[in-house]
Amino acid sequence: MQPSLQISDSLNLAAADAIRKAASALLQRQSPEGYWNAPLRADTTLESDYIMLQLWLHPPENGVLDEPALLSEAKTPVWNPPSRPQIDRAVSGILARQLPDGGFNIYLHGPSEINACIKAYFALKVAGVPASDSRMQRLRSRICEMGGLQAANSYVRTNLNLFNLYPRDACPSIPPELILLPFKFIYQMSSWTRAIVISLSIVHAANPKRPVPAGFNLDELFLSGAPTRPERSLATFSWRNFFLKLDRFLKIWERRGPRFIRNYATRKCAAWMIAHLEGSDGLGAIYPSMQYAIMALDVLGYAPDHPLRVEAQKQFDTLMFDRQDNDGGFYFQPCFSPVWDTAIAAFALAETEDPPLPALRRTADWLLSKEIRRTGDWSTKRPNTEPGGWAFEFNNEFYPDVDDTAMVLLAFEKARASDQPAQQACQKRAIDWIFAMQGKDGGWAAFDVDNNWNILSHVPFADHNAMLDPSCPDITGRVLEALLCSGIQPSHPSIRRGVNYLLRAQEADGSWYGRWGVNYIYGTFLALRGLRAAGLSENEPDIQRALEFIRAYQNRDGGWGESCASYDEGRFLPQASTPSQTAWALLALLAGGDLRSESLYNGIEYLLRTQRPDGNWNEDYSTGTGFPRVFYLSYTDYRNTFPLLALSTFMKIAVARDSAAGLSNQNAKAAHAS
Repeated sequence: MQPSLQISDSLNLAAADAIRKAASALLQRQSPEGYWNAPLRADTTLESDYIMLQLWLHPPENGVLDEPALLSEAKTPVWNPPSRPQIDRAVSGILARQLPDGGFNIYLHGPSEINACIKAYFALKVAGVPASDSRMQRLRSRICEMGGLQAANSYVRTNLNLFNLYPRDACPSIPPELILLPFKFIYQMSSWTRAIVISLSIVHAANPKRPVPAGFNLDELFLSGAPTRPERSLATFSWRNFFLKLDRFLKIWERRGPRFIRNYATRKCAAWMIAHLEGSDGLGAIYPSMQYAIMALDVLGYAPDHPLRVEAQKQFDTLMFDRQDNDGGFYFQPCFSPVWDTAIAAFALAETEDPPLPALRRTADWLLSKEIRRTGDWSTKRPNTEPGGWAFEFNNEFYPDVDDTAMVLLAFEKARASDQPAQQACQKRAIDWIFAMQGKDGGWAAFDVDNNWNILSHVPFADHNAMLDPSCPDITGRVLEALLCSGIQPSHPSIRRGVNYLLRAQEADGSWYGRWGVNYIYGTFLALRGLRAAGLSENEPDIQRALEFIRAYQNRDGGWGESCASYDEGRFLPQASTPSQTAWALLALLAGGDLRSESLYNGIEYLLRTQRPDGNWNEDYSTGTGFPRVFYLSYTDYRNTFPLLALSTFMKIAVARDSAAGLSNQNAKAAHAS
């Protein structure tokens, strides 16, 4: 069905008005320095871990047992450290997100998840919420329904073991000796796992048993008869069974191995960790490793007033963000995302009909100041490559990432810095760095190259589902678009290898997997943009299959929505429409050459209909991915920047199409007159 010219004209006018409002709203959120930094939301596990960290830092014997300030119905004295006011606020923030079934989820509108529930129960109980409280009773029942404490993943069990609340021999070994292994072993783990494991191994090696309030335990969460240790697979041989046997050996090594080797490994880990604090807003600039770095510095003997401890604590505390719903609570951001937010916002604004050039100049100047010019972990596999790229956060010099670097290159296409020669040199370095980061399979990953030792996914502490950082279609698609927009020719060997990788990675239903956004809509939109930039015709069967996938899952309201549960099922699972995912679907259709379908126009109308008077959109779902099936993100400006980009792209194509049609009509009339 082809929309009439009258409908198309009215839609174009409405879209132009929506673009003006969205661009104006976005510009109002730009900082004076030129960047954007939208709050990044996650789940309650961060607030739960915060309370756990306070118990670590302020054990009961250093505090006063007193009646809790938070809950007058508590009948027994509770732990009352100096951070008690913040603990009470964390409790408020956690309880505000409890589900009707008593549990806690890991993405908005998702089901209860066992690890989030156990962490919440531990945090709430140790903070003084009595077990007799109806909210705790419902939470305990939900945990038991899902398998009890024994169903927790390795990191939850390890954290509880720090307080002697879970048997150490039922927790995975995390030995500091990993840093001594050959083949640059620690660099075969993903960058985020590396930072977590190195710091946590220091804590694990110390085998601390921090005290808990008198009489505190979690016995009510253990299910009778359920195993406390991971069970072997039934296969005669499997990597899982191999690593479980290795783990048993490591536990013997911990007790009987030469102490000088362990001490030497611990010193090596400490040196690595301390070196990686330099030039970064905390270790890895992400929540888990920043938390474990504080704990590691503690067991290494650094006093609370030591500059390293003070700085580590300061960076961690900056992640705290006040809730806006007047419940008195706060939430923790997993990290900051200014480079990412800024590059997307600048790219979206640059695609409008009248780009705000002065604002984009400030943005380009700020982005230039954030280029990373030192070697990081990535250089272990690319030692002869000149540094040049961007990290996700304000400062994270060891970990520039390919995705951010590609997004900055896209923003630089129209965001012109005050110093043009400096910008051109910067862009060249970034392009060369991205070329060097291409994997053997032709694709690109986030932080490393060929980080794909799949056997590592079977180690006992790898159940956070993020042990590796392999190539993925979404980043590869964005990289192809960025390189081609930066002047690289489609015939370049790296471009052709990237295209071939995407064609091999296409799913049977025509979609592409999205590693860093939820999920198949995200992957498909970026893969299509990369392939079309590389010159693939819209008539190619692969392109047409992708368009059919997108159109097949449009909701009745004209929008698109995909659930985080699609990662669990390995297939697309719908949810209510969201502005960000609708924008991705529209960008996919436009990239695939769909310029007039009913699906396209209905999607545009959905964005126009749901835009608020202030130019923004509402979105109450998680559409960002941290670790599939484990950790999800709500990028709070995706709901605004991607609809702006989709509408601007639509308008640019519509104007070009109408101009071409007008020129064709003029030529036809001239030919007829002659």
